[in-house]
Amino acid sequence: DLRPRDWSSDVCSPIFESREFDLEIEPFSVKELVEEVVYSLKRSAERKLQSLEISSIPGDQKVVGDRYRIGQALTNLVDNAIKYSPEKGNIRIESLDKGDMVEIAVIDNGVGIPSADLPRIFERFYTVDKGRSRELGGTGLGLSIVKHIIEAHGGKINVQSQLGKGSEFNFTLKKA
Repeated sequence: DLRPRDWSSDVCSPIFESREFDLEIEPFSVKELVEEVVYSLKRSAERKLQSLEISSIPGDQKVVGDRYRIGQALTNLVDNAIKYSPEKGNIRIESLDKGDMVEIAVIDNGVGIPSADLPRIFERFYTVDKGRSRELGGTGLGLSIVKHIIEAHGGKINVQSQLGKGSEFNFTLKKA
């Protein structure tokens, strides 16, 4: 089912602030979720003539988690990749089998993040470029919420980035 879905709703709700929210844990298909997120953000990428590609995600790959919350986290990462990548940029989403975990990665060729900022980007209200973040509608909450969602699932989130070359955000979830 590829109906558009607003994964961003309630992402800044006080529920995340209090760190108390219920997770509805169930097995779900990584590929189906990624396809839904890509479908929901396709127009944003097309407006910037960007390619938004799903790469190497097996159709039978399943993880265990709250599908809605993981959808919110993935939407935030892909939306950031679109915002911070140039016109005609490339954004790729892929997954890797990591034993009892699955790693999902969002890779872009955007502006990148200065190495001095990397240790802090998952902090609440932290923004790398205050002016640009405000201009793009950022609050500095998105990545901290993503980190909280992933950690609530027993996963880890990482980032590798090179200024002027792009970024890769990846996170792990337990296999179903």
